[in-house]
Amino acid sequence: MNLRSALLVISICIFNHVSAQDDIVIPEDKKSLNISRTDKAPKIDGVLNEAIWENAEIATNFISFRPEIGEKRAYEERTEVKLAYDDQAIYVAAYLYDDPTKMMTQLVNRDNFGQTDFFAVVFNPNNDAQNDTQFFVFSSGQQADAIANPTIGEDFSWNAVWQSAVQIVDDGWIVEIKIPYRTLRFTDQQDPTWGLQFHRQFRRERAQYTWNPIDPTKGNIGLYHGELTGLKNIKPPVRLNLYPFSTGIVNSFDGDTETDLTFGMDVKYGITDNFTLDATLVPDFSQAGFDNVVLNLGPFEQTFSEQRQFFTEGVELFSKGNLFFSRRVGNRPSGTLDLDDNEEANVPNEVKVLNAVKVSGRTKKGLGVGIFNAITETTEATITNTDTGEKRREVVEPFTNYNILVVDQQFNGNSSISLINTNVLREGEFRDANATALVANIQNKRNTYVINAEAKMSNVNYQVADNETGYSSFFYIGKSHGNLRYSFDHRFADTKYNINDLGLIFRNNFNNFGADVWYQIFEPKGNLNSYRINAWVNYRNLAERGALGTFTGINFGGRYFAQTKNLNGYGFRFNIEPGKQYDYFESRDGRPFIFEDIVSGGGFYSSNYNNKFAIDVELNLFKILEDGRDLFGYNFEFRPRFRFSDKLLAVYGLDLNMSNGSRGYATNVDVQGPDDAVDNIPIFGERNRLRLTNSLSANYSFNPFNTLALTFRHYWDTVDYDRELFTLLDNGRLTTDSGYTINNVGDSPNINFSTWNIDLSYSWQFAPGSFLTALYRNQLFNFDERSEDNYSESLNTLFDQPIQHTLSLRLQYFIDFNGIKNVFKKRDSSQSQLGNMNSERDFNIFTNNTLP
Repeated sequence: MNLRSALLVISICIFNHVSAQDDIVIPEDKKSLNISRTDKAPKIDGVLNEAIWENAEIATNFISFRPEIGEKRAYEERTEVKLAYDDQAIYVAAYLYDDPTKMMTQLVNRDNFGQTDFFAVVFNPNNDAQNDTQFFVFSSGQQADAIANPTIGEDFSWNAVWQSAVQIVDDGWIVEIKIPYRTLRFTDQQDPTWGLQFHRQFRRERAQYTWNPIDPTKGNIGLYHGELTGLKNIKPPVRLNLYPFSTGIVNSFDGDTETDLTFGMDVKYGITDNFTLDATLVPDFSQAGFDNVVLNLGPFEQTFSEQRQFFTEGVELFSKGNLFFSRRVGNRPSGTLDLDDNEEANVPNEVKVLNAVKVSGRTKKGLGVGIFNAITETTEATITNTDTGEKRREVVEPFTNYNILVVDQQFNGNSSISLINTNVLREGEFRDANATALVANIQNKRNTYVINAEAKMSNVNYQVADNETGYSSFFYIGKSHGNLRYSFDHRFADTKYNINDLGLIFRNNFNNFGADVWYQIFEPKGNLNSYRINAWVNYRNLAERGALGTFTGINFGGRYFAQTKNLNGYGFRFNIEPGKQYDYFESRDGRPFIFEDIVSGGGFYSSNYNNKFAIDVELNLFKILEDGRDLFGYNFEFRPRFRFSDKLLAVYGLDLNMSNGSRGYATNVDVQGPDDAVDNIPIFGERNRLRLTNSLSANYSFNPFNTLALTFRHYWDTVDYDRELFTLLDNGRLTTDSGYTINNVGDSPNINFSTWNIDLSYSWQFAPGSFLTALYRNQLFNFDERSEDNYSESLNTLFDQPIQHTLSLRLQYFIDFNGIKNVFKKRDSSQSQLGNMNSERDFNIFTNNTLP
């Protein structure tokens, strides 16, 4: 039995032991609220004058779970909630008593919490404690929504179309909500019991209360829901939502101007009561934000977060096992070019996505199924002969299909097991890829211990070379309750494990062990609302060679974080890498690069965001103690923020990074050996590096439906190498005996790199789910060898480069199929009445919206 198998058997034995000790201890005396049916839907205006609200049952006596546990609010700050329903929707009325002069009502973008009180209602139609749909309304009138489960937490990238209204009154604020059944997934139900929870936050204290009490010391939050009863004979509607859109674009760069007008549509269709198809037809991602590009000196690829809405919304199932990195779809071409010395190539930066679809859902018994498919078009590079001017085209990315299949079974209200497969098929002789993972997230009945385990396999078909099949695993066991917690984990990937056709792994070939221990409080103590102390140790190896592989390094450290009762946060950390550390990737040829004894540490302070002026400050230092080395560096971050009013917030960011005496890969040189063979060998250098980033973001919200936003970023990075360069010996040490210098390795490795971009946008939500967005952008870029230039000189050089200007206008319109049906029903019943409707009334019925 190998070590990994032994650890797995031991861990399962431990888990079975702790599981058998006690039955579930989550309280069973849940609160219950009986909902009333209404024959006349209330007007969503924040005025509770409809008859249905007079006699509806009240949910009240909210209990705190943050920062205190189990406290009740004063009577004059109580919360009272009522529910009603009809054949189209569930209606919520909440009276949130408070002193309006103490309330916080900052206007924010959708799904951005800001400094604002909020009320939330959470539905779980399956009542399974794992699959929640959350709807938030802020005291400023803005909305947020999310889907949530124990695996992913809260996913605010999910967006639904629903209605809400807020009224500020003398003794607090009132929320009225309409949640159409199309926003929820449930089966045809005669007399169901749903999971139900209400939340309320007093932002001035960061105090959060719930209708059914929560114990934050153990278990996932869904286990503490109350119950909703009284729903009778509700039927899920036809869930067909259309989002047609059009975008007009003007691009100008270096004297050339291009225009384009695109049309497309996103579709959401309920295939069954619990399964939904999402599709983007002729997709347009022209208004996705800029990537925060930085200079990458390392051996691994530079990646960026997803900003395309279709690929961020509703991808919870597809994220299982971390096999899906959505930026692979429509990313840079995967093919390479073999160019002659007199040729240069113009390679597109991205591949066009032709269409993409997602099908996902979960049955009442907890079985989740997800299917993802996307198609990208054939992409060619233009190759120019610099001597003759002749041009030719060569395919760098063929017609490609990306596919994912996920099956996930939940059980016990806190556990799940999943099977995931991803597949990439490219036309012609381009490589294909396949990856499969089995993932388990299991907690015992008492919600006190947790096991997470993953087993993965990848296969890459290179077409012109042998297939490669690789393996990876992950195992984690930990104590998940109480103040003191601890965990152990193991991560493994062999040298052939490769998921980078549709997933993301920066490196394979590792066999690492880690252990963590932490202590935290869940209620205020002394002057602190909360604090957490944790420590860790990691032991790293390569996966190959010997039972444990080849040792590459060890590190240990600790961290402290605290929040005061004044809502200021602070903390500090340290990390030590003692002795020799072996980096097998910096050289790019598999030989180790040795460094020794690195110490780093730092701290941060974050003041209370509730104040008009607040700051975030962080300082980190690092030092190498290796003999003959003089490496020292720091990074300093300073972010002041000022809330000029509840409508205007501005945040400035200054990031300064400096390192003197670091060593790493600089360039390659060709060396002719005794057999006349030419070897390409890596050259290392000792370098000084200075990075400076200035950024500014500002948002002005006229009201919850109109927002003006500005984002600015300037990134400047210089790398200056010592004149004398190194070659890497087989034993991992560097030598200057080869005589390489800056002057005799060809192109200088010195770098001066800078980017500049501005993003100014205006968004108007003219009806629920319907937006008009205007966007202006400009961008500058410069890369040269003038590392001796100072900031001012580099900025002047940057402004000498041609500027890219982009102006776009996008209209997205929301159409609910049920609204279309209503039009025809009314036409059949009263043709004359329909003829007398004015244009605004026609618009509202057709879209099933109410204009703000």
